[in-house]
Amino acid sequence: MSSALKARIVSVGHYLPDDKLTNADLEKLVETNDEWIRTRTGISERRILKDPEKATSYMAVEAAKEALQAANVDPESVNAVIVATVTPDYMFPATACLVQKRLGAVNAFGYDILAACSGFVYALSTGAMMIESGRYKRVLVIGADKMSSIIDYTDRATCIIFGDGAGAVLLEGTTDGTGVMDFIQRCDGDEDELLCMKGGGSRYPSSHATVEARMHYITQDGKTVFKKATEAMADISLEIMERNQLAPGDVAWLVPHQANQRIIDATARRMGVGNDKVMSNIQFYGNTTAATIPLCLYDWKDKLQRGDNLILSAFGGGFTAGSLYLKW
Repeated sequence: MSSALKARIVSVGHYLPDDKLTNADLEKLVETNDEWIRTRTGISERRILKDPEKATSYMAVEAAKEALQAANVDPESVNAVIVATVTPDYMFPATACLVQKRLGAVNAFGYDILAACSGFVYALSTGAMMIESGRYKRVLVIGADKMSSIIDYTDRATCIIFGDGAGAVLLEGTTDGTGVMDFIQRCDGDEDELLCMKGGGSRYPSSHATVEARMHYITQDGKTVFKKATEAMADISLEIMERNQLAPGDVAWLVPHQANQRIIDATARRMGVGNDKVMSNIQFYGNTTAATIPLCLYDWKDKLQRGDNLILSAFGGGFTAGSLYLKW
C-alpha cells in the first residue's frame, strides 16, 4: 500500500560569489582580529557579491538554474517559485517574480517569504504543502540573500558575521515514504528592535534623516540574540525529534542555520547528535541568512543516502524559528 503524498527534494543548486572577504580583510576595516572572530563565531571568510549591477535575484536565478539542470527539468514545467530573502531586489515586485521571468518559468506564479534566517525552512514547508495538496507538481524553493547590501562595514558587531549566497531545491511529489515528514514553526514578535533593519519600511520611511542615522543597515543586540537563538534552535530541534519518536541514533544529519558555530554545537548537544552528523560550512561562507541551509544541503548532497533522516533547524529575526523533519 502506498504512503500519503509527500514532497521530496529531487535536486539542489547553489550560487556563491567569487570574491571572498576574509578575517584578515576585516582587520583593515574595523577593530577586530582573526582569532577573536573565529573563536566567537567559527567564521574565517565569507563571499561577497561585489558587482553593483547584480542583486539577490541574480544569485537566486543561478542557484535555481543549477537545481533544474541537475533534475533535467524544463523551467516551463515549474508551477511555483518561492524565494526566502530579507534582501529583495525591490520592496516590490517580489524577487520571485524576477526569478520566474529570468528562468523562463512561464507557467509558474511566485512570491517572497520574509522570515529572516528561518525563511528557507518556512518556504520549504510551504512548498511541501503545495505539493501535498495535489494542486502543484513542481515547486522551486530558493533561499538567497545579498547581506553585504545591508551591512555597515564600520560596525564590527555585524560586519564579521554575514555573507552573500543562494541555494535552491526542486520539490516534486512522492508516495515512496520519503520527503518532508513534519515541521514546527514559531514566531515571537520582537518589539524591542533587537535584530532588525529599522529604515525603509512604513514605520521609518526612507529619508535624509534615516540615511544619516544609518538606519538602512542591520543592527542587533548580539548577546540577547545569541541567547534566544541558542535556546530556540535547541528546543525546537529536540521537539520535532520527540514528536516523531526519533532517537539521536535515528538522525543521520542535523542541518542547522549557520548563525554561529557555538549555537550549532549547542543544538547538536541538546539533540544528542555527534559532531560527525552536523552539517557546518560557516567557516567558509559565514551567515548567508536564508541561504545557509540549502547551501549545506548542496555541499553534503553527495553524502546523503536514500532514507536518511535530516533535521533542519533555524532561528532568525522576527523572532522566527523553525524545524523540519526530512527523509531524504
